Amino acid sequence: MTFHTLIAKDTGISVRQVEKTAELLNGGATIPFISRYRKEATGGLNEVQISQINDMLDKLVSLSKRKEVIISSIDEQGKLNAELKKRIEESWNSAEIEDIYLPYKPKRVTKAEIARKKGLEPLANIVFMQNERNLSARLPAFLNDEVENEDEALQGARDIIAERINESETARNIVRNSFAHTAVITSKAVKGKEDEGDKYRDYFDFGEPLNRCTSHRLLAMRRGEAEGILRVSISPDVDNCIERLQCRFVKGMNESSQHVAKAVEDAFKRLLKPAIETEFANMSKEKADTEAIRVFAENLRQLLLAPPLGQKRVLGIDPGYRTGCKAVCLDEQGNLLHNETVYPHPPQNEKGKAAAKISHLVSAYKIDAIAIGNGTASRETEHLVTKIHYSRSIQIFVVSENGASVYSASKIAREEFPDYDVTVRGAVSIARRLMDPLAELVKIDPKSIGVGQYQHDVNQTLLKKSLDQTVVNCVNSVGVNVNTAGKHLLAYVSGLGASLAQNIVNYRAANGFFKTRKQLLNVPRMGEKAFEQSAGFLRIHGGDNPLDNSAVHPESYHMVERMANDLNCSIEELIADKSLKKKLKLENYITENTGMPTLLDIMEELDKPGRDPRQTVKEFAFDPTIKTIADLHEGTVLPGIVNNITNFGCFVDIGIKENGLVHISELANHFVSDPAQIVSIHQHVKVRVVSIDMARKRIQLSMKGI
Repeated sequence: MTFHTLIAKDTGISVRQVEKTAELLNGGATIPFISRYRKEATGGLNEVQISQINDMLDKLVSLSKRKEVIISSIDEQGKLNAELKKRIEESWNSAEIEDIYLPYKPKRVTKAEIARKKGLEPLANIVFMQNERNLSARLPAFLNDEVENEDEALQGARDIIAERINESETARNIVRNSFAHTAVITSKAVKGKEDEGDKYRDYFDFGEPLNRCTSHRLLAMRRGEAEGILRVSISPDVDNCIERLQCRFVKGMNESSQHVAKAVEDAFKRLLKPAIETEFANMSKEKADTEAIRVFAENLRQLLLAPPLGQKRVLGIDPGYRTGCKAVCLDEQGNLLHNETVYPHPPQNEKGKAAAKISHLVSAYKIDAIAIGNGTASRETEHLVTKIHYSRSIQIFVVSENGASVYSASKIAREEFPDYDVTVRGAVSIARRLMDPLAELVKIDPKSIGVGQYQHDVNQTLLKKSLDQTVVNCVNSVGVNVNTAGKHLLAYVSGLGASLAQNIVNYRAANGFFKTRKQLLNVPRMGEKAFEQSAGFLRIHGGDNPLDNSAVHPESYHMVERMANDLNCSIEELIADKSLKKKLKLENYITENTGMPTLLDIMEELDKPGRDPRQTVKEFAFDPTIKTIADLHEGTVLPGIVNNITNFGCFVDIGIKENGLVHISELANHFVSDPAQIVSIHQHVKVRVVSIDMARKRIQLSMKGI
């Protein structure tokens, strides 16, 4: 079976679609490019499906290499035959392949190996056959300088039999089957660690069927285990397992059979159970990782595609008490114009002076909006800012600070603002997040943005790959202004990368703004392939060709020109007049390389060239009477903003230090299987306070019936 057939069978995507997608990927095409501009070839596969094909290809290539190593290892031992080779080559189940290899796998010194060296393998054969009627009479023949008595001889024979059973594919599948259907995961508190691990109290004496254990519970237990607070184990129905193994390997009721029965029990407890438990622990962890990464990636996608304020002048404030509130003024492009510190809060309490200064900055720098970080002293600062009388219309927003401190201390921030300290950089980041969340957040490690679920406990390689691809997909779905974007944003554009992004910035600095997409070919190291992959995602506002400010790819410009010619109008007129576009019969423009999917995309772009798919940012106000957790009362209904979504519910910012949890059971009056079906990141919601745990600083909320 070919890779393409295997992937098609597993995903339900047709073989032809998989083949075409693999061909494009192998040819250097990026996932966003294939998804957007090669719909005819792939049959309209989306980014998720293309990523799935790409990931499965990688796994199959890796498994293929592993099979080559195994075949070579068995061959070197002189034990490879045609049948064995065929079994390995035709299997694409990694567990099955490793089971086949297990008897041939080089081992460290085992009990069975020691017994073999003592000459006890023939005795093991006799016992395992279970045909010997007088086993005791055969034992003296196996006594020697290394085997002192009959009990030692029988123990050695049982060790060899136990290893054989462990290496039996049948035995391993019996145990696997039992784990799959009956395994229970349990966790217990390590004695003496109860106080230290109080946050894991729910798992101090916990147990449930493994196949029903949710990803967040499993990852919580594994984290507690890693911190030395919990002991976690996975176990099947032991008696049933041993009974099934004995039914398979024990024949009859003679003395040999009794020794085989003992060997079966030993094989299960000492070899099979630990091995299969590890296998299922890894499988369940991998499954939990996949789910947690999926949730994180979706939260990140929503966060990156959050509504931007746009090119407005913004005053950013990073609030603080003793060290004051750092205020920065930015122009429409996000350039720093001015910065200073005001001290409206204790211990200085210079409220009047701070208010006058903020009012002056708004007037002096023609500020359109104020962005306030949501960290320490945020509510007090928001209260102050909203009470000020301004000479112009001002919008006020509270912005998430998650990751701002990481950015402000990063190499990227030092390069952007070498003459300013971390507090100024942090305030700039807060202001820029309001203007364009995507352009600013791409500078920060996604793990630091604060929308994950156990992100530090999952497979870090897979997490990085998924989050990086999410950032790439978001950047390319929005498009990037090639004349204003920084190198960090440009680096995520399809086909570019860090080096070409820097070259674009350098070329722009030396030659001025790009007027056409074709000019990109003058950028050093911008070859035809890189241009093909990137051009459709790069926008040129106010350039020579209006199509350069759209997602229409340059390879399709001739198609739009043909449409305009057929209607005896210019491209500008075709874009501006919807009635002209309605006169077009798209089927007349279908060619060998351009099908209806591409033509429909072109028409959509001509309707709104350069459109931003993101919504418009909306102002929001917290309840002014709620400033700390002590102000909360059960039953109170409050406005809030969803700032994180997990499998067990969502967390809501209600304007105090502690976020409240709306459990999945409290999201709606009907059953909810996935919180993401009900809420989204940055969604404005109304919540009711259900309970307050002052000791653990936990707030339970509900959205039912509000």
